[in-house]
Amino acid sequence: MGSPSPFDGLAAAYDDTFTDSSIGSTMRNAVWRRMAELWPSGSRVVELNCGTGVDAAWLQHRGVHVVATDAAAEMVAVARARGVDARQLRAEAVAELAPAGPFDGALSNFGGLNCVGDLDAVVDGLATCVRRGGTVLVCVMGPVVPWEWVWYLLHGRPRTAFRRLARVTMWRGMQIRYPSMRAMRRRLAPSFEVGRVWALGALIPPSYAEPWARRHPRTLASLARIERRIERWPGVAQLADHYVLEVTRR
Repeated sequence: MGSPSPFDGLAAAYDDTFTDSSIGSTMRNAVWRRMAELWPSGSRVVELNCGTGVDAAWLQHRGVHVVATDAAAEMVAVARARGVDARQLRAEAVAELAPAGPFDGALSNFGGLNCVGDLDAVVDGLATCVRRGGTVLVCVMGPVVPWEWVWYLLHGRPRTAFRRLARVTMWRGMQIRYPSMRAMRRRLAPSFEVGRVWALGALIPPSYAEPWARRHPRTLASLARIERRIERWPGVAQLADHYVLEVTRR
């Protein structure tokens, strides 16, 4: 099973602190809107870095068969308790699921790929598992986030404000990488064709602004509505907390 994951210690409280938060649910609803359009009932999808299995459970409720994977044993346990077919597996080892495929699509939500050391192995594995014409949706934390700059500068933390520009930071002994959209597209290009590109968290604040969001629910809702209208405008995704790429297996 491998060594413990830094995410094991977050599993018990993850849904309370992010999934069910104002910001977390607002962002997740935006992703769910697209998932519903990409994978109709009867589709088969593999999920990387599934966390507590919230996305997989939502898809299953809609009639989509999901094989959900995560490196953290505790996250997998929570997902299984939710009724998800969850398996402990590092994203780099997704090719091991090829015998269960081919899948109609794949999902990696909310920065899961930022925690991966070997993106090429992930891309090659997905190319092995996903059928030609299948869609992969990846939601990646980007390096340039004005919301983050302003928030931490106002809180007197300039080093934290610009941490993503270093492209690699350390968190609980794990390297977190912030690839540019161009770099991510280049990694995907050999096996996948990039289609829709959109922003998540260009106007919606990052999750650490949850206390502000709870005090200003109407403002958060307004920001979310505006963001959905401009999410595909040129340049917006490059300035968002996450950029979302929808790519098709060649």
